[in-house]
Amino acid sequence: MLSFPLDARASWICVAVFLASAIGCWPAYSARSRLAALLGRSGAPERPAGRLLRWAAAEPRRAAVVLAGAALVGAGLGGPGGAVASAIAAGVGYHRWRSSALRRRHTEEVAALLDAVGVLAAELRAGAHPATAAAAASAGTRAVHRVFRAVAAGAALGAEIPTLLVRHTGGEPAIADELSRVAAAWALAERHGAALAELMEAVRTDLEVRLRLAGQIKAQLAGPRASSSVLAGLPVLGVLLGEGIGAGPWHILTGTPAGQALLVLGTGLACAGILWSGRITGRAVPR
Repeated sequence: MLSFPLDARASWICVAVFLASAIGCWPAYSARSRLAALLGRSGAPERPAGRLLRWAAAEPRRAAVVLAGAALVGAGLGGPGGAVASAIAAGVGYHRWRSSALRRRHTEEVAALLDAVGVLAAELRAGAHPATAAAAASAGTRAVHRVFRAVAAGAALGAEIPTLLVRHTGGEPAIADELSRVAAAWALAERHGAALAELMEAVRTDLEVRLRLAGQIKAQLAGPRASSSVLAGLPVLGVLLGEGIGAGPWHILTGTPAGQALLVLGTGLACAGILWSGRITGRAVPR
């Protein structure tokens, strides 16, 4: 039997509310798709809260498991306030981890697309048909393979390749912007009769410069990102130091109404600072 610092009934009510909220994040597939599209439709810079909502809409099952599990653990350790604070911290932490994984995937996909466009330009310069050149460039990651196999089939059948590439930007979000550049260059070659090989080489050079610049900026931002992580962990260190000297901050945070409110408020402010610093450093990296 779990023992709670505050009234057990209030703790379990809080847990039930969080479980109901997690289940509420679990819409049907069509509704989830509409919600994800609505939250990501605006052309303005996306706010951190919008990214969190879009994550919950795109991955409701994983979001429900993370939030519900964190709420249960937090309720057992710190009562209702601990449940709320733990859910906030877990949601933000998982969001940051997934964002980092998506950035790594984007870098890998762009590097593979860079190699594929280079092969495409070399084959075209050697006099190969666009279908043959696209088939030769299809070796790479799954996304690049799917795109260039479709381009090869479309070129063999006489399809409009720029339209085909633009259509693939929706299915390959990791390289959507880069595919749009390839599609624009291909359309320019078809519209004005320019050499497709030269335009593909120009796109490859542009992608290479962007990838190198992004790597340099990420390396320069390693220090500020580490500093923000250290600053975010200082409140936890303060609580541990307080417990070490016998001040009992954990009892105040979990055993009094004011402490519960401060626990939620402090966790929310710390997580807001993490999201805000992530947004600042994220916008500095070109896409």
